Amino acid sequence: MPRAPKIVVDLLLMREWTLTPAATLGSSVRAKGILLEIRAKLPVTVRRSLDIKGAVLALRMAEDAQGPFDATIRIVEQTLDGIENLPIIPREIEDILAIKTSERHRWLKDGRLVSAGTRTVKLRGRARQITFHVFDPRHVEDILDRDLVDVWREDDVLTAAENRRLAVLKARIRREEARMVKTPLSRCRPR
Repeated sequence: MPRAPKIVVDLLLMREWTLTPAATLGSSVRAKGILLEIRAKLPVTVRRSLDIKGAVLALRMAEDAQGPFDATIRIVEQTLDGIENLPIIPREIEDILAIKTSERHRWLKDGRLVSAGTRTVKLRGRARQITFHVFDPRHVEDILDRDLVDVWREDDVLTAAENRRLAVLKARIRREEARMVKTPLSRCRPR
């Protein structure tokens, strides 16, 4: 079956904004998150007009939409003001620090990663809500600057080795105790 012809609209109104490295922290996932944050503040009819390529936000609209184009520019510029302080969500911090989900959970639990609070969102099309920790961008920058991820991973390796050593010791003690219980007392007494 032949394809339907594409409808080509002349997009003559265009505006671009380059996201700073302080805003994205070098993460394409963070850049996409910023795009979604800005889109959430736009009217539904113009959300798809804003897109991202690399670290450049691009607004493209038809020539006859000058009014909505100007209104969208104002909303985007207001949202971009102070975007560097937007809290970092879990998938973004995992990309920025190049860590696994299990590492994020472990480090959050033992206090190495400091939460800046929680965020609750309702999943679209469902009655369920999820709550997750968000992180302060300045704290994440500090972690990157001091290269703490490698230090924490080395600490985790040492802790795992120590835990294995203690587990072997505890298992040996349990086996000895079980052996003592199975042995009759008459055999244990000296003659």
